[in-house]
Amino acid sequence: MDRPIVGTGIIIFKEGKILLGLRKKKIGHNEWQFAGGKVDLFEDFETTVLREAKEETNLDVTNVRFVGVTNDIYKDFDRHYITLFFACDYKSGPLFNNEPEKAQDWTWYDPNNLPQPLFLPVKNLLKQNIDFSQYADK
Repeated sequence: MDRPIVGTGIIIFKEGKILLGLRKKKIGHNEWQFAGGKVDLFEDFETTVLREAKEETNLDVTNVRFVGVTNDIYKDFDRHYITLFFACDYKSGPLFNNEPEKAQDWTWYDPNNLPQPLFLPVKNLLKQNIDFSQYADK
């Protein structure tokens, strides 16, 4: 790789809780992550958020808003990601793991009591002292 990949982290709120899934992929295996994925060529960020939320969790989301950005380097895997984080609110749909080969155990958590260990981009976001309550659905 000669340049970073741009990805998204999608913080989906429902009744004050946020959704996390346990990674199965090699990078971050058995670490808790938000839904998300790569930004496709020529795709705007909101479209990425809506698409990735649906692809991974079967959920439709609304009220997409920017939260922050992290610089995530995995030297052992020769990978570098720039992760754009967005908060959004659950709109509709039953929670379903559409990509079981990538993640498992999608579960709603209190943002003040997250499971461990967390995926590197999530840890890097939390180092920025993000206050989830300002993004929580009302």
